[in-house]
Amino acid sequence: MNQRCFVSAVVCLGLLTTITAGRLEAQQDPGPRGTQSAAGSFYSGLSPNEQSDFAEALKTFMEVDSVSGTIKGEDGAGLGPTFNGNGCAQCHAQPAIGGSSPGLKSPQNPIPNPQVALATLDGATNTVPPFITPDGPVREARFVFTVTQKGASPDGGVHGLYTITGRTDSNGCVLAQPDFARELGRHNVIFRIPTPVFGLGLLEATSDAALQANLGATREQRFRMGIRGRFNTNGNDGTITRFGWKAQNKSLLIFSGEAYNVEQGVSNEVFTNERSADGLCAVNGIPEDLAGATAADSPGDPGETTADVIRFATFARLSAPPTPAAPTDSTLNGAKVFDRVGCSLCHSATLTTGKARYTGMSNVAYHPYSDFALHHMGWGLADRVTQGAAGPDEFRTAPLWGVGQRLFFLHDGRSSDLLQAIRAHEGRESEANGVISKFKALSSTQVQDLLNFLRSL
Repeated sequence: MNQRCFVSAVVCLGLLTTITAGRLEAQQDPGPRGTQSAAGSFYSGLSPNEQSDFAEALKTFMEVDSVSGTIKGEDGAGLGPTFNGNGCAQCHAQPAIGGSSPGLKSPQNPIPNPQVALATLDGATNTVPPFITPDGPVREARFVFTVTQKGASPDGGVHGLYTITGRTDSNGCVLAQPDFARELGRHNVIFRIPTPVFGLGLLEATSDAALQANLGATREQRFRMGIRGRFNTNGNDGTITRFGWKAQNKSLLIFSGEAYNVEQGVSNEVFTNERSADGLCAVNGIPEDLAGATAADSPGDPGETTADVIRFATFARLSAPPTPAAPTDSTLNGAKVFDRVGCSLCHSATLTTGKARYTGMSNVAYHPYSDFALHHMGWGLADRVTQGAAGPDEFRTAPLWGVGQRLFFLHDGRSSDLLQAIRAHEGRESEANGVISKFKALSSTQVQDLLNFLRSL
C-alpha cells in the first residue's frame, strides 16, 4: 500500500470510528418526561360518590404518622417501634402521590430522599445507613439470612431502617437499629423500592382466568424465546396473587396492611401485631389502626370511623392508570420494536377486567404492560429471597405503564437509566436472554425509538 492509500485508509477508519461512536452515544434514555404529572387522579368513570371516596382516601394516604399522634403535622398515630417512613405519600410520590420513589431529578417535584431527614426527626437518634443517600431512591432493606451463633437460616423479611429511640413521643423506648454495616459486609442485605399504585383497581378486577388466558396465548412464542412464566398463588385457596415485586400479596387490602405494618410500624386489622415491640416500645394498644376508632384509639383524629388501611386500599382501587404521551413517529416505531424483539411476551400491553364493583371498571381493556407472572431473571438480578412460589431470582413482570415518569428502575433502584435497566435483564439463567440477544442486534435508531416509546408510557 502506498502512502496516499495508507493515509486515506487511516482517515476513513478514524471517520468510521467517530461515526460509530456517535451512533452509540445517540442511544440514551431521554429521562423522565414532562413537568406535568400524567398520573395521580381518580379513575375517569367513577360516580360522584366514588370520586368523593377517592378524595377522602387521598387525604389519609397523605397522613403523616408519629408514635402518639399528638405532634403537630404528624397527626397519625402508631409509628414504630421500627419504620422506613412516616407516611405513604413520603415513599409513593413520583410523579404524583401514589407513584414510586421521589428524587432530585424529578421534573415535577425535585426533592432529596426524605428518608435522610427522617432519621433524626423529632429527636430520634438514628444513623442514616450508607445505602440511603440524598440523591438515591427510597428503599427498604431485607436480610437474606438471619445469622446467629448456631449458623444461618433463611430470613427474607424487612428490617426497619430506623427506630423510635430518642423521639420526644417514644415513651422511653430504647431499641437499636439493625447492624447494617455488618450485614452489608456479609453481602446479606437486599433492597426494594416502592411500586406505584396507580390504576391497581383494574388489576384487582381482572380474573384469574383472564391472566391465565393472556399467559397461555403466547406460550409457543415464549417457548421459542426461552421464556417460561408462572403465577404466584395463595397457599389457602390457590388463586393468583399479583401485588408486590414478587406478586406475593393477594389483594390491595393485604398489600396496604402489610405496608402499613412493615414500612411505618403501624399495627392494623390486617397485620395486627407490632414488630420488634417489647417493654417501653409497645406504646399503643393494638391494633393501632382499626375501624370505628374512638378518641382513645385515635388521638390524632378522634372522629375517624374508617380504618386507614381500608382507605389506602380504596385510594389504589379508585386511582386512574398513568396517561401516556401523545404518539410520535419515533414512539410508534419503538412500539413495533418492543413487539419485534419480544418485550411484549412478558410486558403484555393489554388486559381486560371482569365484573367490577366500581363504576366504569367492568369489562374494560387497560394497558399495564405486564403479564403479572413470575419469571426467572437470572443471578445478576436475583435477590436470593423466596416469597410464596417466587424463588430467589424470580420477579413479577414489572408493569411499564407510567415508566416514562419514573426516576429509578429494577426492584432495588440500582439504575436511573432505562438503557442500563434493559441490559440488566441479561444474565445467567435469565428468561430474558433471548430478547436481549435480539435487542443487541438493533440499530442505534431502533434502540432510541424503543427508549422513546418507553418514556412515552
